[in-house]
Amino acid sequence: MNSYTDFAYVYDLFMDNVPYAEWAQRTDRLLRKYDELIVPEGDEALASEAHLLLDLGCGTGRFTRLMRDLGYDCIGIDSSEQMLQIAMDHEPDADEDGGDRRILYLLQDMRTPELYSTVGAVVSVCDSINYLLTAEDILKTFKSVNNYLYPRGLFIFDFNTVHYYRDVLGDTVIAENRPEGSFIWENYYDDETRINEYDLTIYIRSDESAETYSRSEETHEQRAYDADEITELIRQAGMETVRVFDSDTGDDVTEETSRVCFVARECGK
Repeated sequence: MNSYTDFAYVYDLFMDNVPYAEWAQRTDRLLRKYDELIVPEGDEALASEAHLLLDLGCGTGRFTRLMRDLGYDCIGIDSSEQMLQIAMDHEPDADEDGGDRRILYLLQDMRTPELYSTVGAVVSVCDSINYLLTAEDILKTFKSVNNYLYPRGLFIFDFNTVHYYRDVLGDTVIAENRPEGSFIWENYYDDETRINEYDLTIYIRSDESAETYSRSEETHEQRAYDADEITELIRQAGMETVRVFDSDTGDDVTEETSRVCFVARECGK
């Protein structure tokens, strides 16, 4: 798994078209619709665990903060120190308004998270799952999720499909230039391995008053998956699939689906 390094500092700038707010509202609706948690009355400890939400691959915390604003107590996990530093920069000090609602960010591998309790829900958006390059890594992650989910807790996540990497993204070059920074994004998709490699060249403005830019490069890899194999891996991890749909349309998954959204549930350790 590759970690975001220099791209982390311009990630939010160039990803301002990602519909995080829409995804947060949808996630909230799904959590409310399929909620089956049974919390014993009078047990404050279990009640607090049931209300916890874990964001796997939280990045700079944009989605995590939106879920916090919707009333959830949140934990964010990411393997990029730079992304987490940006997320932490958005957190209020303990003595400020909202300081008691601070998000706990953990620098951890999403395949092997280490938490202090169970959580009521686990979420993972914006194709973080595609950074897991083998079925073994997917299964390891899903088993960890199942282990930390409160009984009947929900796991909501998305991933990009073969159609997206092969037919939509393909071997394209994406470039964007803004005063604060620029990037060149070169994609290479291998149909045999279903691995999409993208090479990033990033230019970040050194200082607001300067006309100089620092240049850096980093390479990322993601793997395409289809709904059937993910459904089987959910089963092997001990969870049940509740719902599968096209993330963009909300309809059933088709051959033209670019991003799939899954709702799975813990159904007994």
